[in-house]
Amino acid sequence: MIELELRRLKHDRTEIYFRAVQPLLWLIIYGPVMSSVRAIPTEGVPYTDFITPGILVQSTTFVSIFYGLMMVWERDMGILKRLLVTPASRHSIVIGRAMASGVRSLFQVFIIVPIAYIIGVRFVSNPFYFLLAITVIFLSSGGFASVSILVASFMKTRERFMGIGQAIIMPLFFASSALYPVELMPPIMKEISIINPLTYVVDAVRGLLITGNISHLGVDMAVIFLFDVVMFVISSLSFRRIIE
Repeated sequence: MIELELRRLKHDRTEIYFRAVQPLLWLIIYGPVMSSVRAIPTEGVPYTDFITPGILVQSTTFVSIFYGLMMVWERDMGILKRLLVTPASRHSIVIGRAMASGVRSLFQVFIIVPIAYIIGVRFVSNPFYFLLAITVIFLSSGGFASVSILVASFMKTRERFMGIGQAIIMPLFFASSALYPVELMPPIMKEISIINPLTYVVDAVRGLLITGNISHLGVDMAVIFLFDVVMFVISSLSFRRIIE
């Protein structure tokens, strides 16, 4: 599945470039504007630096959430029925597809990070931390791709899927610490952020790339791993509904 995704990217990289436009606008325009206001406490970290991990994770999650759209298209083309007659189990098909979306997400990272560095974002100069951050993004992308596969198992048209995808990603994004610390949120938002997997992904990536503080990394990784396992199981059980 991963090899198939790499072949697709080799022959058509247009989608990756266009999907990078929105996060770059966040970094180039929104970040400097909010930095000049200085209304959000970021513990000494420049605001553009503070939001860079959140924008990076939001961009890769956006790719993963809409990965299920490809599954709907493949169902309509009859490709998924061919997969089901192969010796591969449903679990391996789902996990393989989910991890393939992680590969696509990593290409977003390799576009956004260099541009963020050019505009002045200061990253932690530790190659091992960078590799860990890539691993976190790869694993979390697989979990969110499983969410999209689960949604695709209930949606019969691509138009409905796109609406559901937007309704999932934006609340998760604003209920995480991507744009502001959790401490600034209203009480109900703080409660939601605790069960929001995106909160832990952003926290891990911010610690590894920006602040260098990895004291919460163990908890963050445990939550991400649990999220992936749960979503892999649920989406595997509902996978056959995509065909029916």
